[in-house]
Amino acid sequence: MKLIVLAAGYATRLYPLTLDRPKPLLDVAGRPLLDLLLDRVLGIGGIDETIVVTNAKFAPAFAEWAKGRPAVTVVNDGTTSEADRLGAIGDIGFVIEKHGIDDDVVVVAGDNLFGSDVADFGCHARHVAAPVLAVYDIGDVAEMPKYNQVQTDAEGRITFFEEKPENAKTTLAGIALYYYPRATLPMIGTYLAEGNNPDQPGRLIQWMYPQIPVYTWLVPGTWYDIGSHESLAEANAVFSRAS
Repeated sequence: MKLIVLAAGYATRLYPLTLDRPKPLLDVAGRPLLDLLLDRVLGIGGIDETIVVTNAKFAPAFAEWAKGRPAVTVVNDGTTSEADRLGAIGDIGFVIEKHGIDDDVVVVAGDNLFGSDVADFGCHARHVAAPVLAVYDIGDVAEMPKYNQVQTDAEGRITFFEEKPENAKTTLAGIALYYYPRATLPMIGTYLAEGNNPDQPGRLIQWMYPQIPVYTWLVPGTWYDIGSHESLAEANAVFSRAS
């Protein structure tokens, strides 16, 4: 199984911290955010390679971080600014094609932090043998336009998915932790070839679930999407207390 870490953004909302440093390598509780993320995600088990996909600006920083980590590969997607970036789904497709990946794939955004172990995500993915989307209860319907809304049947199969809902009926949101079995990887190429939105990785799920079964897994404990100075400070405080 391969792990693809999405790290090709420019994190302009976190300037000046991210002017010369990629967001996943910012310090949280004295360690790079990415280290804390991998502590959780590699517990899924069966992952023999971690592929960090980034841009030309931040590739050297990730290459330096990856020294002494033989199971980590840093991939430069060749983009240099917000104007020419491939988008999250575009980067997934780029890595799959460039590396000729023919294996099950876990995808995670490099700015996620999980308060609890996510090993059961892998167990669930292997059990359903279908794409899996991690979901989190945001807890406040007023916050949902920032995310997406997900509805499922009794077995956890997605029955409805909407990005940036204006009138959400649920507080269950999909987050950027995905499992794609080997057999579904060609669908990612089809999605991109059809000219669909290459950014916002949830849009791939929105396109996929009416065609094939896509299941969910509820994230336990707390989850942080590090997108602002406030969320970074909150995560730093929480993880510092836990260390």
